[in-house]
Amino acid sequence: MKRLALLLAACFAAAAYASAQSRDILSSLQKNVPGQGKVTIHQDARIAALVGSDAVPVAADGSRVLKKTGYRIQVYAGNNTRAAKNKAHEVGVHVKELFPELPVYTTFNPPRWLCRVGDFSTIEEADAVMRQLRAVGGDLKAVSIVREQINIPLE
Repeated sequence: MKRLALLLAACFAAAAYASAQSRDILSSLQKNVPGQGKVTIHQDARIAALVGSDAVPVAADGSRVLKKTGYRIQVYAGNNTRAAKNKAHEVGVHVKELFPELPVYTTFNPPRWLCRVGDFSTIEEADAVMRQLRAVGGDLKAVSIVREQINIPLE
């Protein structure tokens, strides 16, 4: 029994070492293995340099952000009219005046204009801010939490 446990531990260690050695997917794809097909990759060297790297997108203002799935608070949803566009921007400005620390996103997602605020990793964080928005009242009574890609600043 002791030998079996030792043998299993050695097998797991060898498998972990082998997987760590073959992390470069491009070289493992092009490896010539008998009984299997051969893959030849023709690409720019710049693309090969990007594979496996942690590329971080840059936001419009020049800051580095990480995009991930999270939550935002939808404070306005209108239709496909100029009045709805103006209202979405008005609501965004109003929220920015009340909560300057919250990022505001006013977008057109066919067929409607949307105004969403915040970048929350958890629904609990979004719920706490949503309650504050509802307490303000006015146009911000009918707010809801939506799941969306959020921006996490890295700096």
